[in-house]
Amino acid sequence: MANEYIRGNTVRKINEQPNEKKDRFHVQEPQKKNRRRHHMSLGYLVFLSMAMVLMVGTLAWYINLQSQIKNSVKHVAQLESQLNALKQDNDEAYNRANGNVDLDEVKRIAIQEYGMTYASEGQIITYSDGGGNDYVRQIAPIPHE
Repeated sequence: MANEYIRGNTVRKINEQPNEKKDRFHVQEPQKKNRRRHHMSLGYLVFLSMAMVLMVGTLAWYINLQSQIKNSVKHVAQLESQLNALKQDNDEAYNRANGNVDLDEVKRIAIQEYGMTYASEGQIITYSDGGGNDYVRQIAPIPHE
């Protein structure tokens, strides 16, 4: 029979005797697997517990950080609105102060009461600080030419 050619997609087996040991072992193996599947070692439980604690701690820290950021944004918005209100009040006070000044009256008081005069041509000396600043600090007397 070893030399026979068999057609089809299945190979026929020669009369094979079932192995009693194999059948007995096959029946007992799933029970062992089930017992092992439900059993977890102490190390694995400790690892899972530590992982859960770490995850919960990280999530609590993240939620706390989100809350702090939200509160900071609200505080910054409140401070910005307060700054805008103060700027507006300052501009209004400045405009009121400038609006109440009569420049002709200031000129009259300066000339008549304090004896001030306009500068003559030779009294005006121009200095340049070279840095582009709007003012020059005088730290020593200005020399006369």
